[in-house]
Amino acid sequence: MYTGCGWGAGNLPSLGVSSSCQATMAELQEVQITEEKPLLPGQTPEMAKTHSVETPYGSVTFTVYGTPKPKRPAILTYHDVGLNYKSCFQPLFQFGDMQEIIQNFVRVHVDAPGMEEGAPVFPLGYQYPSLDQLADMIPCILQYLNFSTIIGVGVGAGAYILSRYALTHPDTVEGLVLINIDPNAKGWMDWAAHKLTGLTSSIPEMILGHLFSQEELSGNSELIQKYRNIITHAPNLENIELYWNSYNNRRDLNLERGGAVTLKCPVMLVVGDQAPHEDAVVECNSKLDPTQTSFLKMADSGGQPQLTQPGKLTEAFKYFLQGMGYMASSCMTRLSRSRTASLTSAASIDGNRSRSRTLSQSSESGTLPSGPPGHTMEVSC
Repeated sequence: MYTGCGWGAGNLPSLGVSSSCQATMAELQEVQITEEKPLLPGQTPEMAKTHSVETPYGSVTFTVYGTPKPKRPAILTYHDVGLNYKSCFQPLFQFGDMQEIIQNFVRVHVDAPGMEEGAPVFPLGYQYPSLDQLADMIPCILQYLNFSTIIGVGVGAGAYILSRYALTHPDTVEGLVLINIDPNAKGWMDWAAHKLTGLTSSIPEMILGHLFSQEELSGNSELIQKYRNIITHAPNLENIELYWNSYNNRRDLNLERGGAVTLKCPVMLVVGDQAPHEDAVVECNSKLDPTQTSFLKMADSGGQPQLTQPGKLTEAFKYFLQGMGYMASSCMTRLSRSRTASLTSAASIDGNRSRSRTLSQSSESGTLPSGPPGHTMEVSC
């Protein structure tokens, strides 16, 4: 059985949460499940505890794995449109070398409203929360769990939501891993293209084009077939469309390097080469503090590197945590042990990037450097 640590409405830290959020803490449901996944030799099944908590913007469901570790933040994930926490993050967190990380951190996997397995379809006319409002649900989750700080891992819309949360609650975010983030609101040209695409493409096809590159979709690999089937036949497709609409109506984060609006914690930006959001992530990198930001551009990973390259992403995540002062004695991953590091210093084109470095990995070289953030990493597989 899974046991929590002081979880409940009566023992809440102060996270700047509204009284309406605190008033709804008692309205929750809990479901215990055992994660179904292949086990490594000697590994025991993880017990998960799923909660549903009322917030000022509706109910939100999240699943907790592990037990809180003293003086360590929780890892909190948020998935992209068309996915839930399992379809977005299971390949990453079930990867063999990831087990060393998850043994050291409690994990909270958030499902956007209506995206959890078995979610009922919202009634016609339901006002789905904006991405800003979805971010404002997170303090209710942390208050209920009695967690004071997190390391956020988000993909696409989830990366935007965690960034918005970090901007309004910087003291509660120790680090962020942002995959495929687009910090910008849609411009007029984007809106026009979106509307034209909507005339000829179904919602599932539009979402697939958001998740994967055109090359991947044309190749129609087993992975693409799997996710096309998941999204096309989703029983909650109407809910997914609402989340999709909220993402397309997002506000600009207005990030500015050296300005008042910026992410103050260490950040690792991740994108695959030729991914749909490659340009947006590159632009986001240019707006963040280079001494606090690592940029990981992964070759041959497509639009969803956490699905296609969980090993490379696990290794990068481990070094990111080490740079934050966690897991200092972590052993090398199988990938690292089989390769030789190749690190070259790169001069910056612009003075603001003078502290950045570029790490290139070929099929026969490459481990990621430990130490402080501030690197641009291009990873080839």
